[in-house]
Amino acid sequence: MGLVPLGLSNPLDGLPSRWYIIEKFFHQEIEAMMWEDRLAAKGFRVTAPRRAVMEVLREAEAPLSPQDILERGGEIHRQLGLTTVYRTVALLSDLDLVRRVHRSDGCRGYVAASPGHRHHVVCHRCGRTVEFAGSQDLAVLFGRVEESTGYRVERHLLQLFGLCPECQKREL
Repeated sequence: MGLVPLGLSNPLDGLPSRWYIIEKFFHQEIEAMMWEDRLAAKGFRVTAPRRAVMEVLREAEAPLSPQDILERGGEIHRQLGLTTVYRTVALLSDLDLVRRVHRSDGCRGYVAASPGHRHHVVCHRCGRTVEFAGSQDLAVLFGRVEESTGYRVERHLLQLFGLCPECQKREL
């Protein structure tokens, strides 16, 4: 994980060191610049409302509905409107910067996307969402489906639901 000076707590123990906090801040700043560069490279302006939506999505630990994004983003940019949220989310989705995720309540939400082919596991209790890599592992499944159905699998949507480590601890 980077710079953890001796004698200070390990960030993986749940007690972040000063270096870990600094590293996390710089990671978030670099990610913000990457998103803005991606928009600019495609000819889109990086406006204050778009920045607010991007910041909310980058910081979210669980899928957010457009209404959730509006509420949180309104604290950053007071003139943010729901239409702008929908348009920005659609744009960010087209640029593969966010992904649509089905929440355990049956509604759709949006999360920041990592590069590459990813899937999500969603905690059905608290909504926390984690990405995991995957496509090669599914080749065997696709082969079986194609063989048994006669279909040619061209795309897929895989999302898992479960109980996150924090919620598991609360059960004990």
